[in-house]
Amino acid sequence: MYDRQALIALIRETALQFGEFTLASGKKANFYLDCRKVTLDARGARLIGAGMLDLLRKDMPPLVGGMAIGADPITAAILTLAGVEGLPLRGVMVRKEAKQHGTGKYVEGPFNAGEEVVIVEDVVTTGGSSLLAIERCEAAGLKVRRVLAIVDRLEGGREAFASRGYELTTLVTIRDLGIEA
Repeated sequence: MYDRQALIALIRETALQFGEFTLASGKKANFYLDCRKVTLDARGARLIGAGMLDLLRKDMPPLVGGMAIGADPITAAILTLAGVEGLPLRGVMVRKEAKQHGTGKYVEGPFNAGEEVVIVEDVVTTGGSSLLAIERCEAAGLKVRRVLAIVDRLEGGREAFASRGYELTTLVTIRDLGIEA
């Protein structure tokens, strides 16, 4: 069962840090969200998996996944809870770099070209990481339906997705964590 307030409290307690940081987007920030401290925690994984599964439930895709390594525990949490409920859902992992051995794929997992996927992400700032995941999934023949994230930093990611025709849905925003955009 998804408990939004419990997720907000857990993010505040474990993932939110204040100081001077450079984000993956290259932007400077006075706070950082290390959501791996939430996604790699049993309670956090359950809350995130349940919240994202609730968001997917009305229009269940065949696939979920995103950019390795950040999206991997999110994908696993969603798949685990879907499996408990007997829901037919599979996952994909999108590599930052193609393997230099084996098949050399950017996108790994049990999928077929033409299937739809929902991209999952931990924190969205400008959307760059998920946009790369989208590009790689589409190059592999997948159809990207939308993007789900744990937290929106409210720094342009939503608009970047919208400009390319993708909807962003998040479990929380930085305002929910008591931070003004």
